[in-house]
Amino acid sequence: MKYLVVGLGNIGAEYAETRHNIGFKVLDALAAASDTSFMSSRYGAVATLRHRGHQVTLLKPSTYMNLSGKAVRYWLGELKIDRANLLVVVDDIALPFGELRMRAKGSAGGHNGLKNIAELLGTEDYARMRFGVGGDFARGHQVDYVLGEWTAEEREKMPERLKVFGDAILSFVAVGMERTMNFFNKK
Repeated sequence: MKYLVVGLGNIGAEYAETRHNIGFKVLDALAAASDTSFMSSRYGAVATLRHRGHQVTLLKPSTYMNLSGKAVRYWLGELKIDRANLLVVVDDIALPFGELRMRAKGSAGGHNGLKNIAELLGTEDYARMRFGVGGDFARGHQVDYVLGEWTAEEREKMPERLKVFGDAILSFVAVGMERTMNFFNKK
């Protein structure tokens, strides 16, 4: 069985260490732990790994966050992957730093990357895993906050959180959404 795991972020060095790029960061950590690397390809950087007999394609779209749906739709079709085997990793300001929240489907919750994916897939019925980035910003400064860099305290905690998120992705592949949500949404 094949899976597509998409980490949302923005391309370019100026965005590399920002909160909005946590999807890229999660996939980079999983690729490194799985001894695979990303190669530039159509609509993004792609890495492939195997887990418990399943092929897992990791995708970091090069379309910028708000146009991620184009890359997701292309790779689902190109690899002939069922939408039920799609997982999108995204930042969430409504969750405290490092908190993990998985859902089998749902609304975009104001996230433009998720909105674009839903628009181009024609449904909000796809799995997503949200990485809490906190919401400690003044009213009207959301964009500055998500495009801001991590605090020293957050950077210190990051390796452990990235491992948990990588483990959750591999669990999604191995045992499915329901069991993964039951275990990891409490971590």
